[in-house]
Amino acid sequence: MMHKSYIERHKSAVFNSLLIKGKLYQHCAEVERQANEMYDLLIEQMKVAEGVTEELKEQDQMEWIQRMGNIRARAREIVCDELIYTI
Repeated sequence: MMHKSYIERHKSAVFNSLLIKGKLYQHCAEVERQANEMYDLLIEQMKVAEGVTEELKEQDQMEWIQRMGNIRARAREIVCDELIYTI
């Protein structure tokens, strides 16, 4: 869990508070769930906005792979900035 690692390293007071209250794993699981939903939604939105389709995949697999890699990297960065590395 990326969020757990982040708060353990950078927000130790928050980490300890959640741990003592018995809410650490519940909190981290919820952040993880939200992050996965946001990631999937962002990828779908970016694919539509940039015209990355199954047709492109059939016509030019390398182009599709490159563009999808770029989309995934940007989606991951957004999710980390907005959910994982915040508290």
